[in-house]
Amino acid sequence: MDFIAQAEGITKTYVMGGRPLQVLKGVSAAIEPGETVAIVGPSGAGKSTLLHALGGLDEPSSGQVFFKGRDLYRLSARERTALRARHVGFVFQSYHLLPELDVMENVLLPTMTLWAMRKMADAHKRKARELLEAVGLGERLPHTPLELSGGEQQRVALARALINEPELVLADEPTGNLDTATGGHILACLFALTREKGRTLVLVTHNDEIAARCDRVIHMRDGCLVAG
Repeated sequence: MDFIAQAEGITKTYVMGGRPLQVLKGVSAAIEPGETVAIVGPSGAGKSTLLHALGGLDEPSSGQVFFKGRDLYRLSARERTALRARHVGFVFQSYHLLPELDVMENVLLPTMTLWAMRKMADAHKRKARELLEAVGLGERLPHTPLELSGGEQQRVALARALINEPELVLADEPTGNLDTATGGHILACLFALTREKGRTLVLVTHNDEIAARCDRVIHMRDGCLVAG
């Protein structure tokens, strides 16, 4: 089996107040192309740290992380950034939109790092408009984030995560700041847009109902995998 993302025996230790805090303790996990996976567990279990390691955002203290067979943390920082920009989309609990940019400009931000594809600017704009219409924001293109509700901002963040058609989408508590109804709409968009294109989705959540919508559930506790 060729995995799209794989962690092998990774550990992660932070220093807090001068004392080491081990967040991951030899975690191994493999994600198959096209599947949807939920990572669940109590606060402090290491869920987000594992997700960030899989996405090339947070280097483990030891162990290896692979993306389609490439050892992520043996790449240079520049190579890893380029890989993330082209192949990985991120959706976080906080929306991380730039307030000085309008909705369209925020969605287009990831394309601006693909210097070789600048000539495709018109195609990117068409794709951004399609995504924004798909998440119900086709009429909000000229608005800034400050003019949007929390749910609308998260839908912009979702469109931004998908603009480069990433093979792997990583979502870290994407509905954590939203009410139940709004969060349900965001999740419907997330699952629909990733499954439509056969993308791989890894989702961190505290919600068992959300986890049950995924193909597989990885359970974590105290920095270790306990099931999945």
